Amino acid sequence: MNIGNKIKQLRQSMGITQEQLGTRLCVSAQAISKWENGTTMPDIVLLPLISGELGVSIDELFDLTTDQKLQRIENRLDVEADFSDEVFHEYENTLKAELDSYDDKQRILSLLARLYHHRAESLLAKSGKYAMEAITLAPDVKDCQWLLQKSHGAVAWDWNCSNHTEVIDFYKCIVNDVNRPQSLLAYYQLIDNLIADHRTAEATKYLEVCKALPRHKQFLTPVYEAYIALAEYDVPKADRIMESALAEFGCDPGFVFEKAQYHARKCEYTEAISHYELSWELEKDQKPRFTDALDGIATIYEIMGDKPKAIEACDMLIECLKDEWGYKDDDAAVIQARQRKNKLQ
Repeated sequence: MNIGNKIKQLRQSMGITQEQLGTRLCVSAQAISKWENGTTMPDIVLLPLISGELGVSIDELFDLTTDQKLQRIENRLDVEADFSDEVFHEYENTLKAELDSYDDKQRILSLLARLYHHRAESLLAKSGKYAMEAITLAPDVKDCQWLLQKSHGAVAWDWNCSNHTEVIDFYKCIVNDVNRPQSLLAYYQLIDNLIADHRTAEATKYLEVCKALPRHKQFLTPVYEAYIALAEYDVPKADRIMESALAEFGCDPGFVFEKAQYHARKCEYTEAISHYELSWELEKDQKPRFTDALDGIATIYEIMGDKPKAIEACDMLIECLKDEWGYKDDDAAVIQARQRKNKLQ
């Protein structure tokens, strides 16, 4: 059913005329007639008002299938930085209504998690903004300092606040469940968090298991071994591991990117930029390319105070998003990249 037929059906079920609906929407009865006859379509800015007057969601107005509704939610999560309360609650109710009936429950749960995270990110950005303003006015007052840790990932000094024990225990349950297929990603997440907490003996044990799993990327073995050495404060050993691996995996863009990450974490910025650039070049025939390397380059140049180079990397990032990924100027990813560039100018 097209939107014109849906409007007509809902209007008639409410017992109102085209003129009455037009008055409520501040349009003419002729406009309503053209919608219902399929001659024209309502302007997109009128859709929230139309759906509100007819007592349905925008998705219901278009008479979308469940799969179409889910795809619409996914698309908007990808490209919009914030949702109105109306849209958020509409999507929340839609997803919860499908929890017990949709075949792919994991997809519904994942979308619910993304929806709440999307809202949380929006609110955290506002929290961080006001926390920074408060700290600017009174930098010795502690009450807003911890909010930067929550909103911007600022360092938490106290170990009891910064450790990852809860996440580690969760992933241990996942990988140790004999009734569950082994998950490579779950092992990676577990090892990452163990290394972050310097629990290197456990990280080594799980890496040994991970090495034998199907689809494990072999170049990640020395990368993890190097990070375990770093977590044990043995920098020379870590460097030797990475240099040895370079001889074997130097043509693999995935390894080269990880080597850039390794140097960046050690604040070896010249080496990091060189490897980020090389990984980007090695992937030139594998489009669309992820923009992580360009993001790393821009960040390093920003840290080094070289704003022109940082802006140049931002321009490359925007170009990739538009040319390789097909994003438009009004998509959230492009807007965020452009905002980052504008801050540097």
